[in-house]
Amino acid sequence: MKNFATIAALAAVAAAKGNLTPITVKGNAFYKGNERFYVRGVAYQPGGAADAQDPLLDIEGLKRDVENFKKLGINTIRIYTIDNSKNHDEGMKMLDDAGIYLALDANTPKYSLNRENEKTLRTSYNEEYLRSVFATIDAFQDYSNLMVLFSGNEVINAKNNSNAAPYVKAVTRDMKQYINNRSPRQIPVGYSAADVAEIIEQQALYFDCGTEDERADFFAFNDYSWCDFKDKLQTFEGAGWPAKMETYKNFPKPIFLSEHGCIEPNRQWGEVAAIYSEKMSAVYSGGLAYEYTVEPNNYGIVELKDGKIEPNKDFESLREAYSKAKNPTGSAGAKESGTPSKCPPKDDDWDVEGTLLPQIPAKAVAFMKDGAGKAPGLAGAGSHFAGTPSTGTATPGSGQATRTPNGQAAPANSGAQGASGANSVEIPMKFFGMIGASVLLGVALMF
Repeated sequence: MKNFATIAALAAVAAAKGNLTPITVKGNAFYKGNERFYVRGVAYQPGGAADAQDPLLDIEGLKRDVENFKKLGINTIRIYTIDNSKNHDEGMKMLDDAGIYLALDANTPKYSLNRENEKTLRTSYNEEYLRSVFATIDAFQDYSNLMVLFSGNEVINAKNNSNAAPYVKAVTRDMKQYINNRSPRQIPVGYSAADVAEIIEQQALYFDCGTEDERADFFAFNDYSWCDFKDKLQTFEGAGWPAKMETYKNFPKPIFLSEHGCIEPNRQWGEVAAIYSEKMSAVYSGGLAYEYTVEPNNYGIVELKDGKIEPNKDFESLREAYSKAKNPTGSAGAKESGTPSKCPPKDDDWDVEGTLLPQIPAKAVAFMKDGAGKAPGLAGAGSHFAGTPSTGTATPGSGQATRTPNGQAAPANSGAQGASGANSVEIPMKFFGMIGASVLLGVALMF
């Protein structure tokens, strides 16, 4: 008779939505099954941040745009804002059918960290904020083409607000714990950083150091260093990328460009050939071109007018660049294992003292057992001035899950439980429902 873990694994498969193989992390690379996976995509947020609409709910628009995604030859899109109170089956199936994965930001304009100062950071890190973040996980965890989740995007956008790092890392920890406690599978969680020259390396090291529950599953950053000269393409050396390869050569987790595509003074997408070459494959796992639709910042590759799309010359040059750039074969220098980074010390540029993180807000602890509850969506009141903030410092290891995504109890010695952690092994009722589904499926297969 099959044991509980085997039945649990079957249940997770039965509950999955989509045909694409989930992307996993091994060492410093992503994998699709046993094949190395390179992110090859575009940032996709029609209307931009100011409008903040959910593009997966605009089915006609998405259907139109998927055809262009196919022409580009991409395998991933990044979306910055979704409505976690709505069902996304139709839109996610459309992407799945086209072979496209989703890299999704867990924050929305109303539910995010406020980096203005230390007080606003602590105030905005509350249970209402985490309710929204966790509701996004609930809404998307069953889709097999959900590739990764971003715990934040450019929250630290200058060296004078690096003090936001502990809060972003706390959110990363909380998301990982929630996924382990409640999701049917592992979903990689990481941070999308601004390429602030003085502190970009410190950010990478910081999000990778500490206990396992605190470490991000990957590190991504938005890189606009490859700019075109007036009459010729910038080079691998001219963009300073050999130095970046040297900096991250021993980084133990996947790195990719969550945005790229400088527009000064023109756009030839020469970096694409470099990203998908053996010059970079030992460290980098691809990138996302910024961005799909033309917004006020003028980075887009298609014009959207009256519901109709018109590709511009940047679209054609990106399509050509992607078509010429073939992925390296095999593991291409990827490392299967590595040592966690050492936390960077505080200095004149990096304003983070010590390694301790904020404790998860007390009222959010129950979410780990009971779920996030009703999703606030995009129409919610917001979390910046609501909720009860974190009041203490977490014990290292307190974000350890009480179960693993296959339904088994987490190892007893894999992390200390502090004030922010639950104290007993809990398996969510949703999981038992999945087991029931798998049993029924097994019965059906017998006849």
